Amino acid sequence: MDSPVPPPPAAGASSSRPADPRPRRRDRHGRGMRGPVAPPQVPLAASRAETFRDLVQDSVERLERRWPQLADVDFLVLEVPGAPEASVPLGGMTPAGKDRPARIVIYRRPVEIRTKNRDERALLVHEVVVEQVAELLGLAPESVDPRYGQD
Repeated sequence: MDSPVPPPPAAGASSSRPADPRPRRRDRHGRGMRGPVAPPQVPLAASRAETFRDLVQDSVERLERRWPQLADVDFLVLEVPGAPEASVPLGGMTPAGKDRPARIVIYRRPVEIRTKNRDERALLVHEVVVEQVAELLGLAPESVDPRYGQD
């Protein structure tokens, strides 16, 4: 037999629990707190895109020590090239214009697809950055970075 449901409290009467405008969330399966698995300082919390940008930044910083003029170049990371081409480029370079600095673009997804792990990815990113810088400066990649192609 069903037990009767108590009537709602009369207007102006106080209930034993204060009214909370937020809905209650119960942990129905004993899984504990919901939220991030690791704090933001831990590499696990970094997305693939952030990790890739860090690889590009490391490579650029390495080259800027030898080539200070690269401080005036914009280095960008894009997901994929805009226009479909017969072969998918890993990077691109646009020389400086009247009102804009030179720009070097590294395409994240094509590089990631061609590598199996972080070490291979770091090596390929550096090679692409060196090749684009060499094209921008009108030099051979080996003169931009003597270790180019040796790893």
